[in-house]
Amino acid sequence: MRVLLVEDDIPLSQQIKKDLHKEGFVVDMVDNGIDAEFMGAEEPYDAIILDLGLPQRPGLEVLSHWRAQGNKVPIIILTARDAWHQKVDGFKAGADDYLAKPFHIEELIARLNVLIRRSQTQDIGSLQVDGLKLDEEHQAVVDEKGSRSELTGTEFRLLRYMMMHPRVVLSKSRLTEHVYDYSSDRDSNVIEVYIKRLRNKLGNELIKTKRGQGYIFGKPSQ
Repeated sequence: MRVLLVEDDIPLSQQIKKDLHKEGFVVDMVDNGIDAEFMGAEEPYDAIILDLGLPQRPGLEVLSHWRAQGNKVPIIILTARDAWHQKVDGFKAGADDYLAKPFHIEELIARLNVLIRRSQTQDIGSLQVDGLKLDEEHQAVVDEKGSRSELTGTEFRLLRYMMMHPRVVLSKSRLTEHVYDYSSDRDSNVIEVYIKRLRNKLGNELIKTKRGQGYIFGKPSQ
């Protein structure tokens, strides 16, 4: 899953990015409201973490502009613990959740997962599709026979995104956008390599190629 982190406290944002990366997220960071508004409007994020106290343009204004433009990406706002009015204003502007500083990274990760699943109409809890269960805590996958396969970071991000969009045609460019961050060399042809690796671990029947369009994960609907 790809996340935009908007926070002007650089040490804090670097630590959050490091922690999220360990959990299989790819993270783009910006430290001001103008860049945040541009990135949030132009890039296909699965969620945004937005601090409200930003230089150049207030976070609340950025949030309002996104929603006015029809951007429905799930957004968690960060507020000072005693700034209850910011929470209210944030919800009125279209925020989906809030987290007061200081916070535990485990809570942020849990809230992100809930928002992303909910926005993509997935059940909250373990991610399971056609007998396949994703162990997100340990970045592994278990098949219906109980066989367990460990995943690399990229394999995990790719499989998680595909499992969250079963039986949907996913182009290589779309997969690339959600598996790599903004600064990466996003060569969509590399996706073929990781698809092959996943097929070696899961079998060929769960990931089908739709020639000229992309890939479909999951068994066909009856």
